[in-house]
Amino acid sequence: MSVWTELVGQRHAVEVLREAATDPGAMTHAWLLTGPPGSGRSNAARAFAAALQCTEGGCGRCQACTTTLAGTHADVMVVATEKVTISIDEVRELIGVAQRAPSQGRWRVIVLEDADRMVERTSNVLLKAIEEPPPRTVWLLCAPSPQDVVVTIRSRCRGVALRVPPVDDVAALLVERDGADREVARMAARAAQSHIGLARRLARDPAARERRTRTLRLAAEIRGIGDAVLAAADLVEVATTEAKAATEDRDAAERAALLHTLGADGVATLPPSVRSQVKQLEDDQKRRATRAQRDVLDRTLLDLLSLYRDVLVVQLGADVDLVNPVHDEIHRLAAGSTPEQTIRRMDAIGEARTRLEGNVAPLLAMEAMAVALRPQG
Repeated sequence: MSVWTELVGQRHAVEVLREAATDPGAMTHAWLLTGPPGSGRSNAARAFAAALQCTEGGCGRCQACTTTLAGTHADVMVVATEKVTISIDEVRELIGVAQRAPSQGRWRVIVLEDADRMVERTSNVLLKAIEEPPPRTVWLLCAPSPQDVVVTIRSRCRGVALRVPPVDDVAALLVERDGADREVARMAARAAQSHIGLARRLARDPAARERRTRTLRLAAEIRGIGDAVLAAADLVEVATTEAKAATEDRDAAERAALLHTLGADGVATLPPSVRSQVKQLEDDQKRRATRAQRDVLDRTLLDLLSLYRDVLVVQLGADVDLVNPVHDEIHRLAAGSTPEQTIRRMDAIGEARTRLEGNVAPLLAMEAMAVALRPQG
């Protein structure tokens, strides 16, 4: 079992990265790994980092491979922001790390999983480090597409494009790696549209499958503006609850750890010097919660897009499999609208995603989208 085993459906990308890890002539100091959500960009970056440290090009068994994949290798730094954007201070810290020679490995590897979350000013700070890196430093940037990274950085990186893996390959991975039931794995892979992380969550968590089905049925039951407003509020409430559940315990643990470090355990009134650091932590946690809520809402919108994709498939009589198992709702929506109306609804969902990305209030964005989903005429 090599470091490349779990990169399903990415044969071409694996060939390029494996060659670079074993052939000095194919190696370069900066890489941009792109692909749609769920294609495995971060997994590919970690596998490549392990292969660069391994004397056998990624055997998957040696200490260099296992520590890199576990996130504990001293010379591999992985950065994945949980906030809306990567700050300029975070990038400056990375640049400082990148200047050091590797302490025990073959390379100093910096993996930036969310390179698309840098504003232009931050990207310009990173540009100089990528232009003139130390001889044994490698930058691995990940983004959904090359256009999500400023052109000056894009032009200085070697690009590797990943694709959406086949449903059967994702289902097989869930069965082999996670022990999922074969039918559940295939359903999860199809519902997640081959997004490996989401497919795994759906295969392992019955509650997640139930929430997704509820979302699809909620959209199908919209009859008027009142229904649309209630549905939007419900979707935002579910997203807020899920995001809070994902971050609440961690927030409390971080606050307790900070107070312990500052010697302020059990203090009723915090002194000003401590209060400012606690306030900074709380601000960071709020930004993380905002990002988590937006991620949940975006996942919901992608689920809705898949619903109307299925509706359009039925309306056009296309000979392709449906993504979602709610066949009654799909056929009812298909019978009650035209393909043109379905496309307009899909456009409204896409517009809601754009608005959320532009920091529009989630409830307003979801209400406008839900109103557009109601029957016309």
